[in-house]
Amino acid sequence: MKNVFNFKKIKVLVKKELNLYFNSPIAYIVISIFLMLLGFFYSRPLFIQNYATLRHVFDVIPLFFLFFIPAITMRLYSEEYKSGTIEVIFTLPVRKIEVLLAKYISAVCVILISIILTLLYPITLLFFGKFDIGQTIAGYIGVLLLVLFFSSIGVFTSSFTKNQIISFVISFAIMFIFFILGKLGIFVSPTLAYIGIDVHYDNFVRGIVDARDVIYFLSLTALFLYFTYLSTTTEK
Repeated sequence: MKNVFNFKKIKVLVKKELNLYFNSPIAYIVISIFLMLLGFFYSRPLFIQNYATLRHVFDVIPLFFLFFIPAITMRLYSEEYKSGTIEVIFTLPVRKIEVLLAKYISAVCVILISIILTLLYPITLLFFGKFDIGQTIAGYIGVLLLVLFFSSIGVFTSSFTKNQIISFVISFAIMFIFFILGKLGIFVSPTLAYIGIDVHYDNFVRGIVDARDVIYFLSLTALFLYFTYLSTTTEK
């Protein structure tokens, strides 16, 4: 049976995408701003209230992701469409699903680099007081799943427009819907609230790793990647 993916080709494409990211100052600027903002929310309770916690960081990450992830993903397909290089790529002996996975993986890698750098926060907390290691690990699992989900939205919106700004705005809008649904409380039905990320992500932040929440994030990630595949295989 013929393999669905050629991992060597995906690896080459991922390397190419990462080179594009880090040969441009945009990635460095966006990551730096993201880390500086997170650093503020981390240091404030630590030095002002003398209270060691990562809760403030985990609480604001979804909000920052609304801007950070679209800024990272908006160029993935849009830039290729605008320059015409996507047609060259699709004439190469690679499948469209391999191109999609390479672009998605590269974006996730860039975002995870910034998240890995935040591991300095729990390390420094060891010197300032006790903190719940299990809850911190669960929180980072929630962040990882949110990265996977929001990145799939970003790749999807980039796949149907040549304009990076349009891709950014639509990504932000879709992510914001999932972000705000769980915060509307009595204004929406319990079903709609459950569709939002709030209840699922908050469980991880509180230290609860529930299989239902994992399935929620992975299912939506797979759904938007499928939408992206349909978008890229449709004649434009």
